[in-house]
Amino acid sequence: MTSRPSAGRRALLGASAAALAAGAWPFAVQAQSGTVKFILPNATGSGVDAITRSASTALGKALNASVVVDNQPGAGGVVGLQALARSAPDGNTLSMVSNNVVIFPSVLKSLPFDMPGDFTPIAVVGATPMVLVVNPTKLPVSNHKEFQAALKAKPGQYNFASGGNGTILHLASELYLEEAGVTAKHIPYKGVGPMVTDLIGGQVDFGTAALPSVQAHIKSGALRPIGMLSPQRTQAAPEIPTFAEQGLTNFAVEAWFAVIGPKGLPAAQVKKVHDAVVSAFADPAVKEAMAKQGNSINISTPEQAQAAFRKELAKYAALVKKVGLEPQ
Repeated sequence: MTSRPSAGRRALLGASAAALAAGAWPFAVQAQSGTVKFILPNATGSGVDAITRSASTALGKALNASVVVDNQPGAGGVVGLQALARSAPDGNTLSMVSNNVVIFPSVLKSLPFDMPGDFTPIAVVGATPMVLVVNPTKLPVSNHKEFQAALKAKPGQYNFASGGNGTILHLASELYLEEAGVTAKHIPYKGVGPMVTDLIGGQVDFGTAALPSVQAHIKSGALRPIGMLSPQRTQAAPEIPTFAEQGLTNFAVEAWFAVIGPKGLPAAQVKKVHDAVVSAFADPAVKEAMAKQGNSINISTPEQAQAAFRKELAKYAALVKKVGLEPQ
């Protein structure tokens, strides 16, 4: 698929959703022990995967339960969300999701569930920084100006990877190309892990990723950062400038993550889940892990989460339209 105002590119947007997780567990710190099963409907290596695994021990402690992370990639995350939507609202199934979940209603013609109608948003937990990286062998550039010039010199000849059609990583790269006035071909992958592997191997030239998923490869030199998509630099990688600093003054794309349950989760259980999330992300070890990954934690109330999901649905519908991506 060719990016920008190309009809060919617009015809190639499919499944989206980086929704993650499900869990079974009793709903109080003093509750009877059980199992929290996080079904992550994407491959290992994503930002939310790193967040979930970093918090799993503290979540288990807060919930008096064993936490199991179960990666189940499929259809960009739709498979895992469908499993959550079909779960009974008894507190035995939860998910940790990224903002992919509010994008795919705009890029898929049909879904096996309604977002957010078939779910119970419990808390928007925080945000994770995204960075555009290149394979330095395929694209020997170091900043936005050099990168933009290289793409302009070979319109549509470079390609970029994403963790799947219609994901926030895909849309973020499309928005960059739109703002920079350049074109490239999109290569969707079945998850962030395979995407990063091929970026390092040179099968694809560049891509946008959550910082936690590429930090080690940036440090090793296997991947080179071009710019942060966040409004400000992150303390986890203060040496990487934002694109706003590099001339794209109005360009910023943020990725957030949230905890949700199935539709109809009773209010008392929503409160208990929310309290457990607050406790887990206040744990010193989790706070340290979040800081190293560059994640900012600002836990919303359930009511705020409900409002945020609906607001973000409208926001991303407008962004999808802006870059000319058509539903499939």
